[in-house]
Amino acid sequence: MPLTTTRRTGLVEQVIEQLRRSVVDGEWPIGGRIPNETVLAESLGVGRNTVREAVRALSHAGILEVRQGDGTFVRATSEVSGALRRLCGVELRHVLQVRRALEVEGARLAAVHATPADIAELRTLLAHRDACQAGDDNDAFARADAAFHLAVVRASGNQILTELYRGLLEAVTASVATTRHKLRWIVDHGQLLDQIAAGQAGQAARTAGDLLDDALAAVGSAD
Repeated sequence: MPLTTTRRTGLVEQVIEQLRRSVVDGEWPIGGRIPNETVLAESLGVGRNTVREAVRALSHAGILEVRQGDGTFVRATSEVSGALRRLCGVELRHVLQVRRALEVEGARLAAVHATPADIAELRTLLAHRDACQAGDDNDAFARADAAFHLAVVRASGNQILTELYRGLLEAVTASVATTRHKLRWIVDHGQLLDQIAAGQAGQAARTAGDLLDDALAAVGSAD
């Protein structure tokens, strides 16, 4: 993976953390099957019962899914995202409404707290997003757009806000992929970045809101 050999104390907690890290780092992608119990036990230097208990805990958290006779698969990258995936009937506009709440505040705070390094990262991510927008790969564009918005929220300097948004990242990415061809694109993401870079908190918040209002209008917001 490679997984490091665990210490003898707190084995289950250590295995849980290492398995979780493989998911978060993308080594085990969403929908992919993880190595079997025997391989994991040998890699970690622990017993199969320890691995089984760790997998069970991550399955209860919604991160892994055990399919009898087929193996164990990655279901989500966090407990929050896992909980969302359980809501099979969740409406797209509900996702967009939550995005609006988080992204507006994220943009406002980013305009106040973003560092030069944050701005440089945002410019790089925006250039990649725009390049993907010009192409035909909808999934690549959705990932690039979500990465840009996550970086905006991260630039807010608010760790709780960032982790909340990160937990929703799969839902955010799916919402981008679904709404891409429905949007009017009347608001430029470059405008949002320029406002953040200029420290224009109010304007940045309004622009972030306008971006999501465009998406909500496209899918038909009832409230």
